[in-house]
Amino acid sequence: MISASEFKNGATIELDGDIYTVIEFQHVKPGKGAAFVRTKLKNLKSGGVTERTFRPTEKMGRAHIDRKDLQYLYSDGDLYHFMDTESYEQSAVNASDIGDSLKYVKENEMVKILSHNGVVFGIEPPTFVVLEITGTEPGFKGDTAQGATKPATVETGAQVSVPLFLSTGDKVKIDTRTGEYLGRV
Repeated sequence: MISASEFKNGATIELDGDIYTVIEFQHVKPGKGAAFVRTKLKNLKSGGVTERTFRPTEKMGRAHIDRKDLQYLYSDGDLYHFMDTESYEQSAVNASDIGDSLKYVKENEMVKILSHNGVVFGIEPPTFVVLEITGTEPGFKGDTAQGATKPATVETGAQVSVPLFLSTGDKVKIDTRTGEYLGRV
């Protein structure tokens, strides 16, 4: 159990049947009335962020999140298949359980599987990936506005905004958290 007065950024708690991580917290002691803790919580299953206040003595369950490195093998309809590289044990996860977190991940790359009490609820892809552009329109001569970008499709099928000088076949580095182009490789 953890009380609201013990909150730290990144702490995971069980609340109302869901798992939350503390993004921000602030202990408030008004001139009149009782002290309270104002928090911003992120639901780890849905990704939604909520603000909530607690009394400092309120207690809730501490959620233990298991993170396991697995290799992404392939997708088969609504199932994504992963393998533990140490035991060679394979497991399948429903697409509805992980959302679109694999849109920048190629087959055979390592990812972190997030689970709570044996139930998988999310995937953490590598922070940066290098992907090849499979389709984009050519840049036009004289179209040199500073910072101009164009849409490009990478080998996983995801759309990324890239500078005008890039063309099909170029390899680019992408931040998987934001989907931003970081540079040419």
